This record gives sequence, C-alpha cells and structure tokens, in this order.
Amino acid sequence: MSAMGTLPASLGPVTELVGRELEAAMLRERLRDPLVRLVTVTGRAGVGKSRLALEVVREIGGEFGRVVVLDAGAPDTPSALAALAGPGGPVEAAGSGSPSARGGEAARLLVLLDGCDHEARAGAAAALEALSGDPRAVVLATAVEPLGVYGELLLPLAPLAVPGAVRWTAGGPAGADPQELGDVASVALFVRRARAVDPAFALTLENAAAVAEICTLLDGLPLAVELAARRLRLMPPHLLPVRLRERTTVLSGGPANAPERHRSLAALAEWSCRGLDGPARALLARLAVYEPGFGLSAAGLSAEPAVDTLMDRGLLVVVGEEQGELRLAVSEPVRSHAREALARAGGEDAVRDAHAERYRTLVGSAQAGLGGTGQDHLLRELAAEGANVIAALRRLRERGDGEAAAALVLGCRLPWLAQGRLREGLEWCDTSDGTGGPGGADGGGGAGGAVLPDAVRARLCDMSGAFALALGDPQEAVRRHRRALALGKGVGDRRQNALVSAHLGAALLEAGDPPGARAVLVTALSALESMGVTGGAAGAAVSLACVLRAEGDRRRAQELLDRAVEALRRTRDGRGLAGALRTEAALALDGDEPARADRALREGLRLYGEIGERTELPGLLEEFSLLLMRTAPAQRPRTVRLLAAADTLRAGTGAAVADEWRSAAERARTDLSARLDWTDFAVAWAEGVRMTAPQAVAEALSAPPPARRPTTGPAPEDRSLTPRQVQVALLVSEGMTNRQIAARLDISEWTVVNHVRQVMRRLGCSSRVQVAGAVGRWT
Repeated sequence: MSAMGTLPASLGPVTELVGRELEAAMLRERLRDPLVRLVTVTGRAGVGKSRLALEVVREIGGEFGRVVVLDAGAPDTPSALAALAGPGGPVEAAGSGSPSARGGEAARLLVLLDGCDHEARAGAAAALEALSGDPRAVVLATAVEPLGVYGELLLPLAPLAVPGAVRWTAGGPAGADPQELGDVASVALFVRRARAVDPAFALTLENAAAVAEICTLLDGLPLAVELAARRLRLMPPHLLPVRLRERTTVLSGGPANAPERHRSLAALAEWSCRGLDGPARALLARLAVYEPGFGLSAAGLSAEPAVDTLMDRGLLVVVGEEQGELRLAVSEPVRSHAREALARAGGEDAVRDAHAERYRTLVGSAQAGLGGTGQDHLLRELAAEGANVIAALRRLRERGDGEAAAALVLGCRLPWLAQGRLREGLEWCDTSDGTGGPGGADGGGGAGGAVLPDAVRARLCDMSGAFALALGDPQEAVRRHRRALALGKGVGDRRQNALVSAHLGAALLEAGDPPGARAVLVTALSALESMGVTGGAAGAAVSLACVLRAEGDRRRAQELLDRAVEALRRTRDGRGLAGALRTEAALALDGDEPARADRALREGLRLYGEIGERTELPGLLEEFSLLLMRTAPAQRPRTVRLLAAADTLRAGTGAAVADEWRSAAERARTDLSARLDWTDFAVAWAEGVRMTAPQAVAEALSAPPPARRPTTGPAPEDRSLTPRQVQVALLVSEGMTNRQIAARLDISEWTVVNHVRQVMRRLGCSSRVQVAGAVGRWT
C-alpha cells in the first residue's frame, strides 16, 4: 500500500463533487501522464480548487508510491518542500519499503501543495521549480493565478453554470420545468446543500425562480452557493434573493474548521483583494459600480494596464462576448465588498456620477445611427449595456436631475422597443414625466421633482404610447398619443407633431378605427414628406398601406408600401424595413402569392436577427409558421417548434396579442396537435420553448422554401375538407357572401360562418381571397 500523508482539517471532509466531472477527469489524466511534472489548478477564491484537487488525489493516490499534502501557507511548508527538492528527495521520501513503479523504476511521489497565494506564492514557486525537475515527482498546486514556473500545466476552474437569464425569471416562464432547472450545476449544488439543512427541501415551481436567482446573483461560485443554502434554516428561499440583491457579502456561517476566508463572503472578498497595488485597487473601486456585462470601451478600459492584473486574480472576469468585444464583470462577492469600501471612504457618489455620465454619452452618441447605418451594431451594443443604462438612470433620478434622466429615457426608445423592455420602458416614461401617465396629475414634475418643458413631456408621452401599443393595448396607446399632441400644440414643433400623428394613426388602426387612422395618417404623411423626414414618412406610409389593405384597396396599398420599402432600404433602417416586409407578406398572401410572402418574411427574420429584435419577432415567427403550415405540410414539427418559441419569447416581453390573432394561433396549434402524434407534438413544443431568439430565427430560416403545388386536384391538405365544406369553399371562391351561401345550401347563416372558419383553418388561409385562390388550384 502506498503511504498517504495526513490530510489537513482545512481541506475539509470527503464530499461529493458537483458539476466537476469534466475537470476531475482532465486532472486525473494529467497527473497520470509520465511526462507531466507540475499541474496548477487556478481560479478565483471560493471556486472549489482545493476540494477538486483533494478529491482527485484521494481517487488516484494509490497509483503513486507516496502522497504528500501540504498547506502552502503553513510555517513548516518551505522546509518540507526544500527537503523534497533536495538531492534524492523524492526517492528518499518514498522510503525503501515503498512499492516500485511500473518497469522497476523508483516509485513516483505526488505532492499536493494547496493555496499558493499571496505571501506563500514566491517561496512555493521557487521550491516547485526545483521539485518539478525530478522525473519521479509530480506536483499538483492550487492558486488563484498561475505560478509562472517553467513546464507548468494549467487547469482553470470556472464557477458552476447558472440558469439562463431568459428562461428563469420571477414566476418562471410557461413550460418551465423544475427538474430541468435542477440539472444546472449551481442549482444542483444548492439543492444538495439545502437538504443538509432541511432534508425535506425540494425544488418546486414555487421556489424554482428564487433558487435560480440566488445562484445567478452569486455567479455560481460554489462557496457562495453553499453559504446561501445554509441560510434556509433562517428564511425561506423567496426571501433570500432580496437580501442578496443589495450585497452578497451578507452571507456567512461557514464551518468552524474551515479557513477564515471560507467562513463568510466578506472575509473571502477581503482575502481576494490582498496585495493589490494602488492602481489596481482604484480601478476595482471604479468598476464595482458597473453592472455585470459591461464592455471595455463602454467603461473606458482600453488603455488600463491594471485590467490584466485584476483578470489574473479572478477579480475581473469575462462573462461573454458581443460583436467581437469582451463583456466583463467584477466577480461576486468582490463587487459587493468593493462598493461597501467605496461607500465607507465617501467616494461612491463621484464614481456613480462618472458612470452615469459615461452612459448618457453612450446613448446620446448612438442616436444619429439608430435610424439607419450602424443600427444593428448600436442596438446590440445598447442591449448588452442595458443594465448599466438602467443603473445610470437610477443615479440621475437619485440626484434629482430630472431633465438628464428624461433625455436618457428618450434616447432609449428604439433600443428598449427592440429589446422587449416594454413595461419597464412604460414605467420610466411615466415616472420621468412625473404625471403617472394619461390618468395622472398634469403637473409636469419629472424625476426628482424637476419641472420638465412641455416639449420633453410630449415626447415622453408619445414614447409611452409606443410601449402601450407594443404591449397590446391600442386604446391606451391612442389616449397617450392624443395627450402628446395636446402637449405639443403650444410647442410649435411641426416635425414632432407630425411624427406623433403618424404614431396615433398606427394605434387607431390597431384599435379598430381604420377611417380615423386614414384621416390622421394622410395628413401626417404629407407633412413628413414635405419636411424631408424620410424615416418618419416611411413609417407613416407603411401604416397607411395597412389601412388601405384593411379597406380592400390592395393596389394603392402596394404602391405606398413599395415607396416605403425603397426609402427604408436607402436609409438602411433594418427594423423599419422588417416591419414593412411583414405588410408586404400580408399583401402577397391576399393575392395568393405564397412564394413572395415567404421571401418577405425570411428577409424580415434575417433583419430582426441582425439587430437582436425581441418585441416584434414573436409575431413574425407566428406569421412564418402559418405560412409554413400551408406550403410545407411535412414541416409540421418545425412549425410546432416555431409557434412554441414565439409564445415563449412573447411571454418574456409581457406583450398581449389581439383576440383575432390569438385565435388563429390557437387554431394552428389545435390543427397541428391533431395531425401529429401526441408525443411528437409534445417533444417539438418542448424544443421550441427552450429556443433562444437567435435559435428560433435560425430554425425558421432553415425551412425549405415553398414548392409549387399540384394542379391536378386538391392537395392532401385540401382533401381533409368534408363534402359540405368543399361546397362552401367553392361558393366562397365565387364571391358569395355568407347569407347568399346559406340561401343556396338552405342552411343557417351561422352554420355557414362555422364552415368558413373550418375551411380557412384546414386550408391554412387567413382571408376569403386566399380560400378562392386555394380552390382555384383544384381545377
């Protein structure tokens, strides 16, 4: 038997590794490699380096002649290392009675040197460099950053995976599954440690969102997750995130036999910052006020040499990438600790003011490009910096700078619409205006009690109408746009009033008032064209084309739409163009041109994908799905996935849909569930629920284009009609009204209405014109 060194109590008892299967396998293989001399497990404090190293050593220690476990910070460790590194050290240390290695060679020695940080770092590196030169010695070290020894192999250890931000929000999305959440590594660790405190604890629909938020707030850091799970003996899961949102360093209560830094997150953070020089500490304090996911350029870090220092120590971590730029975050609990220290020193206000000014500048400088060239890049950048923009707004409100806050809110109109931040945007408009919306007092007091000019209040009210319309409340949107016009009358800004009128016309159409919409839009379009407001005129033209389509004037609608599409292509307004293409597809389907509709919808999907659109994407996915049902019956599973994705993505924005459109989507789901095996339908729906927006766009674009349908008789889908429904479809194709069909067939008009609905559903049609086109292909 090989001799194992005595294991220090600081390394803790034997515990099951959670979420570290891959890292453990990699470490085992490296230590078994006869050519490897030194492996260093690196990672931030509390990530579980010691635990991983110890458990792997326990697993494979019997394969070595002797195992020595040392604490790099212990007083006698340098002398022990020197003895091992001396002449014949490993051979003598192994002892004459130790078993030989394969082939009769001297037995190998495995040294675990834990905690090579701070004061212990330099001595450990020097001793290990000498020890790693002996072919019979294998050294496994743990450290926050690499030791820099020649021949060192690194095994970086990241925090455990956390739940996806989109799928698990408060209350959980439709179709959310606690069992699926429990498979996420950080959640699995939380649940196991929670059961040590409360054996009856289980992940349920009621507590799943809270557990997901806890693990996310703690960055998946194992020590932090374990400390949080211990708190369940004091409070239920849904109350714990409230404490952690303010600061994570409230967590404490680690085991008494653990190192002091592992007993609380405050101690862990303080230990992590030991030894930082002045510039690094100053940069850490400045970055601590940034929300996770900021970019180098947004934070002004391009020329900061201290960035590398903080990243080497795991204090500043990479959390993603957007358009080739790294997204960074100050890791928890260091971020909370640094903010507390900044507040104690009295410097927090100045740092937060500088942060707010930086994001005011970022949003302000983006306005010129948001309407055209550069739109995709700017929308994605502002989406990535969304949390910091909100933090800047909160700071401006706190210091009573109402006009600055209002200007920043107005600059977020298009970014928030594209991001699907609809309710949040509506609330910011109302609170910045200070009136609480159309029904509130008309005092004009903005955030902090400042009195805003009528021109600013009018723009805020108009913006709030856009959010109300996107949320599916056109009546409320009409009220808000009308109030914006009333506020703008005394300002005399013809351009702004014309834009508000165009927005009002779009809301009137959605509210079921095409004549009112036409009257407003005709005037707005004329005014915007005369002033050369290209983007606004194009938007008004698209809305007016929708009115004309609703009134049955397809020719004039197409003429207007063609002009608008040309203008939007010229200005490179991708979001506006995608909206116009949706109308183009609707007109094409009215004329029974599915191939043209398909091309328009695909281009719209590509454009929405480029800008990261969230608000209008669900509707476009549904329109594409209904077209796919009609043109490609073999694509039913894909259609189910797209409908499920659209449903879930819309739920994330909080938007509602018109009853008519909801009924069409429900009929589509009913039809698909009837035509597919139930298991196949359920699997496809579950796959769609899990899709992100980019995945849903890719899924749609990978669908085959429409193929020509046979002209020798009804297609297989059409043969599903009953004989009576075929009769009704033929009479509809002749242009008969429901009353005329009822008289011809001697049935009630209500029965005809039901038959027409069934015919449209089964043929995948959304209008009587489309039914006529489908019947025309039978002959």
